[in-house]
Amino acid sequence: MSRSWEGPSAAERLALLRRTKTVAMVGASSNPARASYFVGTYLLSTSPYDVYFVNPAADTILGEKAYASLADLPVVPDVVDVFRKPADLPQVLDEAIAVGAKAIWLQLGLWDEEVARRGEAAGLEVVMDRCMKIEHARFHGGLHLAGFDTGVISSRRSLR
Repeated sequence: MSRSWEGPSAAERLALLRRTKTVAMVGASSNPARASYFVGTYLLSTSPYDVYFVNPAADTILGEKAYASLADLPVVPDVVDVFRKPADLPQVLDEAIAVGAKAIWLQLGLWDEEVARRGEAAGLEVVMDRCMKIEHARFHGGLHLAGFDTGVISSRRSLR
């Protein structure tokens, strides 16, 4: 698959993260084996963001109220962080636009250039195929959490 859309630079992603106050996690799960659970845990415990979970099948996630849709949130989210299958992305974008979100962030593995173009045309910042947890940790010195950074710079395996 050829990619013609170019996402924001590292400096632009950092600026977005610094401007962000509220994050809505669409497709959040209460299953500890899911990436969204891990990301939600990280954002709640180490970021300054107010995090809102969106999942119509859940009442609470990580002890927080879960909402059925973006329209049900008590705030307009700065960033809509998406953990949904690729076929759902156009609908999630439509909902993000409808509520007035400022950015849509598609998690690792999610890439849809039409969604990116439509999102930008509607005035949203768009990030695709990146994890908000990893990016936040990268810029704020937290990659060591959960083993993303061993502190060792080497191509050799350590002796045990």
